[in-house]
Amino acid sequence: MIKSKRLVNILSIAIPVAVGLMMGVRSKIDFGSWTDVLPTVSATINGATSVFLVGALLAIKNGRRNLHRNLMGVCVVLGALFLVSYIFYHLSHVSTKYGGEGLVMVIYKIVLFTHIILAAVVVRFVLLALYYALNEDFEQHKKIVKWAYPIWLYVSVSGVIVYFMISPYYQF
Repeated sequence: MIKSKRLVNILSIAIPVAVGLMMGVRSKIDFGSWTDVLPTVSATINGATSVFLVGALLAIKNGRRNLHRNLMGVCVVLGALFLVSYIFYHLSHVSTKYGGEGLVMVIYKIVLFTHIILAAVVVRFVLLALYYALNEDFEQHKKIVKWAYPIWLYVSVSGVIVYFMISPYYQF
């Protein structure tokens, strides 16, 4: 687990940089046709994360600390699974171009842009929240969660929205 702030600092930079660099890789790796389902898997993971995040919030608001801890543990695992799914898909497929036009295109780009930026930003917040919780520094945990939680929830929900908006344009 993440009990080292140094590890938090390294991962907070390494994960977004690695994902950004990976997106720039032009030659793709053929992992097989099973990777065609990864966008759906990623969207499902995002949707599940949203549900578990809301459940975790309700649990802590009702004083159910152990349930909160367990649900947040599920969210962290889902986040890691999402990252693996996302990386495998983008290493093996070129980015899909959105085919919508007009206002729908504007909405798509706004949701996508904010999703991408906040997905990179939330990594640090989530890792810090996890670090403080594991080290039982609940004052710092509460302070960072005020930022981490709404951003993570937005990222997980907007990930599902982006998927539904772009999924008609996937070509396998």
